[in-house]
Amino acid sequence: MTVREDFIRANTKALPVPSVPQITLYQADDANALWQMTEADLDQHQLPPPFWAFAWSGGQALAKYVLETPDIVAGKTVLDLACGSGMVGIAAALAGAAHVICNDIDPYCEAAVSLNADLNHCQIDFLGGNLLTAGLPDVEVILAGDIAYERPMAEAMLTVLRAQVAKGKTVYIGDPHRTYFPKSGLMRCADYKITTSADLEDKPVKPATVWRLET
Repeated sequence: MTVREDFIRANTKALPVPSVPQITLYQADDANALWQMTEADLDQHQLPPPFWAFAWSGGQALAKYVLETPDIVAGKTVLDLACGSGMVGIAAALAGAAHVICNDIDPYCEAAVSLNADLNHCQIDFLGGNLLTAGLPDVEVILAGDIAYERPMAEAMLTVLRAQVAKGKTVYIGDPHRTYFPKSGLMRCADYKITTSADLEDKPVKPATVWRLET
């Protein structure tokens, strides 16, 4: 057990994802407490904001869509980009993906993905670092949940993802109608009402859409 895994176990609970109960994740049951604690202890523990501790709306929508339409990943190599908890990658593994890689720049996400994969009895590899600059691994399907909550991140992500589509890769994005999400070059796949936390979002039930990125 690593120090980071110990921290996650001590500050979260293994709970079903609200709108995707087939998946269980280590989640913060008190969002404000964990966020404030990690801010207070940022220097001591070298902690970035704990995005890995929450089932974000866009990720829930994308995980739900993957489980409802397993043929989009079954037998394929899959990347869960900016994975956070690894929820979407876990959905892909449960849906029959041949190989799943989760990626995030936060080293705590590696511990979260490992713990959460064990909870859901699936095998997932983790690749750390900023793949937007380092380059994405050669996979068939790229999944990205909730990537547009800041303008620079949204623009950087979409630039890289559109380049992947141009190379023949398939890209699905889950988004709860964030301000910076693009309005064109997308095919709508599914709409959901996602149960979330009012501590994280502006309402406890939030609409979210899954899109397929087009060239």
